[in-house]
Amino acid sequence: MQSLDAWAPRALSLLRIIAALLFMEHGLMKLLHFPAPQPGAPDPLPTMLLAAAWIEVVGGGLLTLGLFTRAAAFVCSGQMAVAYFTAHASQGFWPALNGGEPAILYCFVFFYRVFAGGGAWSLDAMRRRRRR
Repeated sequence: MQSLDAWAPRALSLLRIIAALLFMEHGLMKLLHFPAPQPGAPDPLPTMLLAAAWIEVVGGGLLTLGLFTRAAAFVCSGQMAVAYFTAHASQGFWPALNGGEPAILYCFVFFYRVFAGGGAWSLDAMRRRRRR
C-alpha cells in the first residue's frame, strides 16, 4: 500500500481540479450559456444568482489552478452551504429528493480544501517552493 500512499497528494490534486472545473461549468452556464444555458435559471439573472455565477467562475478557476486555494475554497464552500439552505432544504428534508446532493458534496469537498490547501499539483505549492 505504500505505493498508493505515495500518490495520495496527486490524487487529492486531481480531486481539486475536477471538482473545480465542474463547479466552474455551473457559473459559465449561468453567465455565458456555455456549454448550454443553466436549466431553470431565469434570464436575466437575479442579483443573488449573478453573484453565485461569478463565485463559481472565479472561485472555480482559482481552485483549478490551485491559486489562493484556501481562501477560494472557503468562499466556494460557503456559497454551496447558502445554495443548499436557500434553494434545496425548503424542498424537503432528504438531499436525494430535494436536489441538494451536489451542493452538499461541493460544500464539503471545498471545505476540506480550506484545511488541505492546493496539494502537490498547484500554483500555491509552486509559489511555496520558489520562496524556499
